[in-house]
Amino acid sequence: MKVSEKRKIPRRDVDVTVMGLGCAQMGNLYRVTPYAESKGAFDTAWEHGIRYFDTAPFYGYTRSERRLGTMVTEHERADYTLSTKVGRVMVPDATVGPEEDAYIAPLPFRPVYDYSHDGILRSFEASQQRLGILKPDILYIHDIGPMTHGDKHQHYWEQLTTGGGFKALAKLRDEGSTGAVGLGVNEWEVVRDTMEIFDIDVAMLAGRYTLLEQESLDFMNNCAKRGVAIVAAGAFNSGILAGNRKFNYADAPPEILARVDSLHSVCEELGVSLQAAALQFPLAHPACVTVVSGARNAEQLSSNIAWFEQDIPSRFWSELEVRGLLAEGAPVPRAKVSS
Repeated sequence: MKVSEKRKIPRRDVDVTVMGLGCAQMGNLYRVTPYAESKGAFDTAWEHGIRYFDTAPFYGYTRSERRLGTMVTEHERADYTLSTKVGRVMVPDATVGPEEDAYIAPLPFRPVYDYSHDGILRSFEASQQRLGILKPDILYIHDIGPMTHGDKHQHYWEQLTTGGGFKALAKLRDEGSTGAVGLGVNEWEVVRDTMEIFDIDVAMLAGRYTLLEQESLDFMNNCAKRGVAIVAAGAFNSGILAGNRKFNYADAPPEILARVDSLHSVCEELGVSLQAAALQFPLAHPACVTVVSGARNAEQLSSNIAWFEQDIPSRFWSELEVRGLLAEGAPVPRAKVSS
């Protein structure tokens, strides 16, 4: 499969390439990324036919949106698909420090959670100006859920429900200000809960349906049945499937390390790159339309593209199933066998 292939969001007239570029690194995530390096990643994506780009106001405290907007608006608007997020209003604040929320040298705009009707609209209008784009193709509610908010989750959930946040999202979609709406989160349960009360088109799910963990399989199957598209992010599970020992942004527990070691063993036996398997696995599920991969520079993105397009024999996936390393019934990128 080539990264330039496209899939459509079932409910809306929006399509995405099967690999997208995630732009958190454009906001200096974990370390300073010079503009030239960010531009190199973007240009490499474009040269290989990647046409889906994802950002958020939170990334670099508006830096990512500003950078991506400068790059992407050099191209014809009809030639790419872009998503951004709402749920945080970026407020001018001179006390923003040299490192905040893992972003180095963030810009002086502090994120304030606001999922209310007016907060959603304010966030959207500010993103329009930073991006230089009137109609982002996809608009996600960013980081709603107990994992982010803890005991404040109910407060913010009520902003979306009784406070009109979902109504504002529907308004933006219905009036044509965006093509599709949904959630961009790290937990599948809040997407499930949202689907019961609001008609979303798509969800960006970071790290919860990967080669390493498929506890969300029943949920994924329900999304496919109902026509809700899944954008798979975090395919490397915070990097543990790409060579480091982090899982969910923390040191991986022993049981996770053991599972990764088992995956490594099968990869070594059959000559398969673990990174390639990690990037390709989510797309086998019929709900998944794209895998979003972050990259800091051209070299990193070139590696990701090579992994994504690497041929993996069907035997590899069969071996994972035999060894119990995949959830029962999880679709795999197996070639069809004629009867």
